[in-house]
Amino acid sequence: MRNPLSDKAVALQPSGIRKFFDIVSEMDDVISLGVGEPDFDTPWAVRDEGIYTLERGKTFYTSNSGLKELREQISINVKQRLGVSYDPVSEVFVTVGGSEGIDLACRAMLNPGDEVLVPQPSYVAYTPCITLAGGVPVTIELKEENNFRLTAQEVLDAVTDKTKLLILPFPNNPCGSILEREDLEAIAKVVIEKDLYVVSDEIYSSLVYTEEPHVSISSLPGMRERTILIDGFSKAYAMTGWRLGYVCGPAAIVQQMVKIHQYCIMCAPTNSQYAAVVALRDCQDEVRKMRDAYNQRRRYLMYAFEQMGLPCFEPFGAFYMFPCIKEFGMTSDEFATKLLQEERVAVVPGTAFGDCGEGYVRISYAYSVEQLKKAMERLGRFVARHRKV
Repeated sequence: MRNPLSDKAVALQPSGIRKFFDIVSEMDDVISLGVGEPDFDTPWAVRDEGIYTLERGKTFYTSNSGLKELREQISINVKQRLGVSYDPVSEVFVTVGGSEGIDLACRAMLNPGDEVLVPQPSYVAYTPCITLAGGVPVTIELKEENNFRLTAQEVLDAVTDKTKLLILPFPNNPCGSILEREDLEAIAKVVIEKDLYVVSDEIYSSLVYTEEPHVSISSLPGMRERTILIDGFSKAYAMTGWRLGYVCGPAAIVQQMVKIHQYCIMCAPTNSQYAAVVALRDCQDEVRKMRDAYNQRRRYLMYAFEQMGLPCFEPFGAFYMFPCIKEFGMTSDEFATKLLQEERVAVVPGTAFGDCGEGYVRISYAYSVEQLKKAMERLGRFVARHRKV
C-alpha cells in the first residue's frame, strides 16, 4: 500500500510535556508541577455569562473574525494596557487559543525556505508551526548569564538574507524571563534595519512582577506595522478550557490570517466569546488578585530553592521557574524521571523546550502554596540525596 502519511507530520516530534505526563497520569500520590495551567477557577462573572448565553440559545456561528463586541473590547483593552490602537474591524480577530494565532501567522506570512528566528528555550509549538508552514526555524540560544533575555546582538548575529520573521516569546515559557523597554528598543532597531517582521507572543503579558508594566514591541516607533501581537484568555483569566485567543496586527496580514482561519476553523466558540467580553470588561480585579497570588508563590519558590542550594535565576514573568540541575550529573530527562519515581514530584525536562534547555527543569507555580510546600519538601530530599559532594 502507498504510505498515507505526510513526511512533515511523521518528522514532527511529540510534545515533550505531554509525552512525560502520560506517565504521570498512571501514577498515584504525584504532586504535579508541570502543566502550565492556572489552578484558579474562571471568574464567576465569566462563567455566569457563558451559562447565560447557552440558556438564551446563543450557540450559532459568529463572524469569522469573531464577535464585533469582543473585538471592540479587545481593542479597548490593548489600548489601555499596551498603548497601541488597533481597528477592531480590520486589525483584530479572535482565534481558538493563542496557539492558533501562532500557526496562522506562520502560514499567512511564510514562503518555502523563509527563515524564522526562534529564541529557545521557548514554547513547544513555535518550531512545528514554522516547519509545517514551509519555513526554516533558526534557534537563538537564550543564556542564563543574560537572565534568559534575548539581546539585539543575538538577533543580528542570526540574521541572513533569508530571514523574514522573529518570534518574540516574552514573558517566556519556560524560563519566566521578560524583556524591558531598553531590550525591546535595541531589538526593534535590528528588526527595522534588516526589514524583518515579529510574531510577539504575549499570552503572559498580564503576569509580570516588576514595578514597570509589560511593554509590547508593537508600541515602539516603527514596530506596529511589523508586529503580529498574539494574546488570549487562558493564562490571565484562568480560561484554558474555553479555548480563546486573539491577534492584533496590520490589516493586510490579518486579512490573510482570517482567510485561512475561515477555511480551517470558521470561528472561535461562540459562548466563549460572549464570556470573554465580560472577562475584559469586568474582571481586571480578579486578574490582579491572581497575579498577586502567583507573585507570592514565586517568592516562596525562590526562598525554597535558596534554602536547598538549588541555583535558579529570578524570573519576573509568567508562572514558571527554570532551576539549573547540572550539578547532579544527570540529563534533564533523567532528573525529571528519577524525581518522579523516587519522590512522586512531576516537573518538565528543560529539553522539552529545545535542546538548549538541557541542564534545567521547568517548575510551574500555578498551584496552591500547600502543594508547593509539599513538593519542595520532596524536592529538597531528592536534591540532598543526589548532590555530589
